[in-house]
Amino acid sequence: MSHTGAASAPGDSLTFADDLRDVAKGVNVCLDALLPLPMGGEKRVVEAMRYSALDGGKRLRPFLAVASADLFDVPHVQSLRAGAAVEMVHCYSLIHDDLPAMDDDDLRRGRPTCHKAFDEATAILAGDALLTRAFSVLSDEATHPSGDTRARLIAALAEAAGAEGMVGGQMLDLLAEQSDLGEGEIERLQALKTGKLLAVSCQIGGMLGQADAAALEDLKTYGLCLGAAFQIADDLLDLEATESDLGKATGKDGAAGKATFVSLHGPERARKRAKTLVDQAVAALSRFGETAEPLRAAAAFTVDRRS
Repeated sequence: MSHTGAASAPGDSLTFADDLRDVAKGVNVCLDALLPLPMGGEKRVVEAMRYSALDGGKRLRPFLAVASADLFDVPHVQSLRAGAAVEMVHCYSLIHDDLPAMDDDDLRRGRPTCHKAFDEATAILAGDALLTRAFSVLSDEATHPSGDTRARLIAALAEAAGAEGMVGGQMLDLLAEQSDLGEGEIERLQALKTGKLLAVSCQIGGMLGQADAAALEDLKTYGLCLGAAFQIADDLLDLEATESDLGKATGKDGAAGKATFVSLHGPERARKRAKTLVDQAVAALSRFGETAEPLRAAAAFTVDRRS
């Protein structure tokens, strides 16, 4: 995967881990530039924004945006900005999820969560500011010269992040602590909370490249299947990994009595389901041929990762 916007050629020595690190470096540079520190009293909230947005992480969502855009030869200067916008939304969601009113977590990626490093009010404001900054980035001509395309990017991310997507999924997740969910309800919760933001990352890449409706639908299918597999893998890690592996507390879903695919069917069946979802994600990429190899590797990564 090259920073000129072209995908890696088959047989390149770069592995998926190399590709992921390459995009992570690029998006970190982009985030750093997009979140400059001001001089006034508002500096504290920007410090909290930078603390949460520049603290590492796998940068899977920006990777999906860049790799999808690469299918259409989109310059990385555009796709990295779009990926940074999605990552801002993701980081805002993590700040708010960690708050005492939500999941009440003290650790995130091996460091104190934002509200622990700063305070609850600053953390709330930092999340709010990251969310709104994301749409400012997408609205800028530097992300795409076409106003119509920028409007499509904004609308797509807004839907994936709001009550029809991630926020709605978080609401269902909170309600899940008070009720027993069936398999269909769990799948819907996870599609909203996790799947839609992963799917829109892929769709945004296609939109940057002026992809047709059929190609965008295939990218959406890929992203939703990948998101479902990713969530099952997360649930398995919550059950089996250590706090040092994940950089955050484990076993919280079980302690809270939340139903997951793993709790309903056991780890082995969950692994098989995740593998099936990865196969479905890969099948959705068939029209793109060898240029989609980074996306195929990303699908395999979702179930093989250890953190």
